[in-house]
Amino acid sequence: MKTLGVYTKDFSLYYDLLKVLRLRKIAYVSLSSLNHVPSKIGVILTSNNELHDVKTSKVIAADAYDTVEHAVDLAMQMLIGKDLYSKIYIGIDPGDYPGIAVVGDDILLSKTSVDSPGEVLSSVKRILKEYPAIQTIIRIGHGSIIIRNRIINSLIRLGITIEIVDETKTTPGHQMSRRKRDSEAAAIIALMRGGRVQSRLKLEPTRGEIINIQEKSRKLTNGRFSISKKIAIDVINGKISLEEAIEKEKKCK
Repeated sequence: MKTLGVYTKDFSLYYDLLKVLRLRKIAYVSLSSLNHVPSKIGVILTSNNELHDVKTSKVIAADAYDTVEHAVDLAMQMLIGKDLYSKIYIGIDPGDYPGIAVVGDDILLSKTSVDSPGEVLSSVKRILKEYPAIQTIIRIGHGSIIIRNRIINSLIRLGITIEIVDETKTTPGHQMSRRKRDSEAAAIIALMRGGRVQSRLKLEPTRGEIINIQEKSRKLTNGRFSISKKIAIDVINGKISLEEAIEKEKKCK
């Protein structure tokens, strides 16, 4: 089977690429020269400045995309060489930094996390373009109810089947970083069947969720004050960020 090659003199990019490839346990070969590229190399990851030095059409400029993870996803897609999947499952682990994984025809194609629930929609749109399929199903964990419902309500406009999955036993070991745990959980969620979402879901924050947001605002202001219940609800519903809420509260003081 063909494998990925990494060629770049950009040390920072080289380090970032190897970090992602090792974390995801993707086989690769480091290339010190382009004079004698092994025949087993199917796609080469390089920098945008060195792109024209690579004499093959199967090359990805890793620093030309929003993240290195995105570039690796594209390289893997190019390596597999599949234009259309029978089934794509997109798994989502809801939380402050949602994990997102993609499984296509029983192959784990991608797993990552995003910086906020509001970024899930754009990530899913990108996935739909990069991994065309006859059937696509989005599966999301049942936890973090308000965040989960916000994500579902943002995705429902895509017209794709969405299922809520019982994620009780999906959390990996605590020795991993939080984001890695979230992406690993998303990969498990992608392969689990759930109940189909029929319509938009209600956003009714619990008292505990409101208090939690207020406590976070107090920590960010070094204990000077916490945001009001009303503004905390706006944060939970995604109408305003916590940082914006704090600034808004300051003006009211």
